Amino acid sequence: MAADPRASVEIDAPLAAVWQVMLDTDCYGEWNPFVVRAETPQPPAVGNPIVLHVRWANGKGTRSPEVITAIEPPATAADGTTTALLSYEYAGLPSKLGLVRGTRHQRLTQAPGGPTTYDTVEEFSGPLVPLAGPGRVADGFRRHADALKRRAEAKPGADSP
Repeated sequence: MAADPRASVEIDAPLAAVWQVMLDTDCYGEWNPFVVRAETPQPPAVGNPIVLHVRWANGKGTRSPEVITAIEPPATAADGTTTALLSYEYAGLPSKLGLVRGTRHQRLTQAPGGPTTYDTVEEFSGPLVPLAGPGRVADGFRRHADALKRRAEAKPGADSP
């Protein structure tokens, strides 16, 4: 089976600014070419449903019902490294039937004085994973990561980590 879809990018903005962009799901349509809309009660919370309106590179779209499974706001460890995590799990019928399961993790990491690293991965399992299109998901993740970088770096105050 193919490797889980993933993407990573370094963002020249403070982790808190990137986190703010990630949690402002109402504004995804302004900047995100992959998840063009995200419907979830505000503010996002663990256990909330979130419906992602995904646009593939070919212009076609789909709705992906998910449930938020983790929101770990920015926290700084003893070594000065700050991290944050947003995760959600696919909740569509194929998942309920055990055919395709997927959990997407979006993790931010920033060492003192350094850029923020955005890493995302979808952990897929189930017999129909090839039909979920891991390759096109990886392409979407790359487009999402690049757009997140542009959006966060354009925010006021983004030039001071």
